[in-house]
Amino acid sequence: MKRSLAGRLMLWLLPLGVAAIALPLAMQTWLEDVWLSAIISAVVLLPLAAWVIRQALMPVNSLFRALSGAVNSYRDGEFNFGVHWSGNDELNDLVLSHEELGQVLRDQRQGLAQRELLLDSMIQHSPVAMLLLAPGGDGGMRVVFANLAARNLLFGGRRMEGQRFETLLEHAEPELVEAMERGGDSLFAVGAEEEGGEEQIYHLARRRFQLNGRQQELLQLWRLTTELRRQEVQTWKKVIRVISHELNNSLAPVASLAHSGGELVRRGRHDQLEHVFATIEERARHLEEFIRGYARFAKLPQPQKQAIEWAAFLRGLQQQIGFTIEGHAEGVRSRIDPAQLGQALLNLVKNAHEAGGEGSEVTVRVTPLHGQVRVEVLDRGSGMNEAVLQNALVPFYSTKRNGTGLGLALTREIVEAHDGRIALHNREGGGLCVSLHLPST
Repeated sequence: MKRSLAGRLMLWLLPLGVAAIALPLAMQTWLEDVWLSAIISAVVLLPLAAWVIRQALMPVNSLFRALSGAVNSYRDGEFNFGVHWSGNDELNDLVLSHEELGQVLRDQRQGLAQRELLLDSMIQHSPVAMLLLAPGGDGGMRVVFANLAARNLLFGGRRMEGQRFETLLEHAEPELVEAMERGGDSLFAVGAEEEGGEEQIYHLARRRFQLNGRQQELLQLWRLTTELRRQEVQTWKKVIRVISHELNNSLAPVASLAHSGGELVRRGRHDQLEHVFATIEERARHLEEFIRGYARFAKLPQPQKQAIEWAAFLRGLQQQIGFTIEGHAEGVRSRIDPAQLGQALLNLVKNAHEAGGEGSEVTVRVTPLHGQVRVEVLDRGSGMNEAVLQNALVPFYSTKRNGTGLGLALTREIVEAHDGRIALHNREGGGLCVSLHLPST
């Protein structure tokens, strides 16, 4: 049966209450003086009451001290502290709740410990070199943490914790020291130590943050050589496939026509030679334009920027190809290379006309944004499917029979050289929107 704390105190105080009533009556009979009996009863009962109450509250005080000690243990990260209470009252409920809290904290701590071990194992065996730095007492930066890749890269595999980072840099590669001095994220290449060795390319990432009230800096070094070489090989394979395809498409008909032309000469049928030569010339000019496109893509110079006003700039392009201007181009200015960006926009408008068919209307819309200007080329053609949208900006990708796959890729190179970006999406109701985001002045 559960007994409340108040009930237990009543059991302690009930005999004292009976004594408080009976003793004055007995004293009054003996002393025959009411006031004197009351005084003597008080002198006897008050110390007794104090002792009874103290004895009753002693286990409670011990329990409170134990609970306070347990809370302090939790604060210090120790969750194995236990509290016991023999009663079946409200304090027992408090102790049970406290034990449940301790078990929850123990389970959480164990889970955190397991996750920390997993995270530490992943970081230690990561191929990315990671260093955590914190200010030292001498004004420099000290290594707080370094994984195995960082130790092997910078310290011969030895532990680096506590080392002065500036001292480590004195023995590091000059390219890494230069990248650190530049600040921020950067790419750098480390030359091969041996003749015929491979140059190593790294990406340095730096992040600063507050940890436990102290300024910390995390350095990450990725070795990109293998991935870049793999991407380079894939790119060369793709270039070779595209060039081989174009050469075969042109040289095979040329060889066949040359053979046919020789047969016609031997037979004396000179009237058909004009068609043979015209076809050979057409294929030769296609190859010439194909190679010229590759040359433009490979030798795109740095933009020579100058201030332009978009309304006037677009009106100048309208003299070369037809399109409608919409939006708020008046008074909007940017610093661009007029020749490069003008050619990029002309190519986009030309593509838009081809997508929409002969006589189709193409719109160029200018929208000023905060610190930017958005230039959209809009058509009402058939748009692009998902596969084409995902690859349209990739060099050498083309869905046209005689396309080189360099038009949109060259446009992207020009826009990105102007610190901008390009995006494509299908319009509601049909058609394509090519949007350029460029800085404004």
